Amino acid sequence: MPDTTTATPAGRKRLVSGPGLLLVWLYGVMVVGAVSRSAYQISTEFDRAPLAYSLSAVAALAYAFITYSLVRGGETARRAALVCCAAELAGVLTVGTWTLVRPDAFPDATVWSGYGMDYLFIPVILPITGMLWLREKGWAKKGQAEKG
Repeated sequence: MPDTTTATPAGRKRLVSGPGLLLVWLYGVMVVGAVSRSAYQISTEFDRAPLAYSLSAVAALAYAFITYSLVRGGETARRAALVCCAAELAGVLTVGTWTLVRPDAFPDATVWSGYGMDYLFIPVILPITGMLWLREKGWAKKGQAEKG
């Protein structure tokens, strides 16, 4: 198996190793699901539930950005992905609570409805896991800098 912790051609440390590879795979699946769902709903029935479908598109953008950042690697990408994971978690918690408290505001579900119930709760678990992984990668970098 190749060493995925080596520097990329641009000198960036890769974030895709060990659990990071699973994160990229899961985020990639969520990109496909959220983009497909929102694109279809926005193009065919947007007037039915514009808020829900727009929020699904926002979720798709968040998933795509995090996937790209993880694959890109480097400290700047790690920090950007960490911030985006925190924003994603805030979105999931806000929309998830909103859909439970005011279900009448959502004639149709979003990716984040009920904290991602339609997606096996992956939308609420994934950003937490991502933030833990990205923080660990930051600590590992700090530890290596102190040794060197």
